[in-house]
Amino acid sequence: MIKQTQAHDIAVIRSNLLGSQNEILFGFSTRQGGFSDSPYDMNLSYKVGDDHENVCKNRKMFFSTLNINPDRLAIPNQVHGDTVQFVTDPGTFPSCDALMTNRPNIFLVITVADCLPIFLFDPTTKSLAAIHVGWRGSVSSILKKTIMGMQLKYDVRPENLIAYLGPSAGPCCYEVGHDVAKFFSRQYLIIKNNQKKNFHLDLKKYNIDLLRGVGVLKKNIEISSQCTICNPEVFHSYRRDWEKSGRMMGVIGRVI
Repeated sequence: MIKQTQAHDIAVIRSNLLGSQNEILFGFSTRQGGFSDSPYDMNLSYKVGDDHENVCKNRKMFFSTLNINPDRLAIPNQVHGDTVQFVTDPGTFPSCDALMTNRPNIFLVITVADCLPIFLFDPTTKSLAAIHVGWRGSVSSILKKTIMGMQLKYDVRPENLIAYLGPSAGPCCYEVGHDVAKFFSRQYLIIKNNQKKNFHLDLKKYNIDLLRGVGVLKKNIEISSQCTICNPEVFHSYRRDWEKSGRMMGVIGRVI
């Protein structure tokens, strides 16, 4: 179960599983609170047309709520690809959609507004990852590639991993055309209109099955049931609001 806490007039979504690890700092933002004018609200992206100063204030508020120093962030320039970067220092990482590290006091960030954010932590090797997963990333198996990278680089065993899948577009609202649906087997698709062949895609189920397939234990997987599209009071959604959509961030890191 996910619990929300109010802090400094913003809502932060937490993970019970990650929260049970004393050394882990984790949080996922919402659109509630912040300094930006509507429709941006608690927007954390500099790339959507929001006022730069307001975004700075929003970021400062979010990360201070989590007791994270913004100078210790590792932020990918996401491109809906399958590139995974190993992180040894904070900074900006071009053209990648997943970051991993085993260093303490480095906080991995993912930016989303419908795509699936996935966060991994191995309590044994003290390594962790943050992954931005849309339908393209799912098709290209970015989650599996990240776990394989953690196995090779940090000697991670999948059965030790803790995984949190955050709020994202749910099968209730995530409509795709045949051009996307053709990449997924029927078990991940819901046909809403037999004549028009409108498909709804369940990305969470797809990636949960991938996690289970590589050996992550069911008890170690926590899933947010919240859909970003049909919860406009809580979440930004690009598919719902298009150019008027802000962005949310999830962040994970280990402190010593």
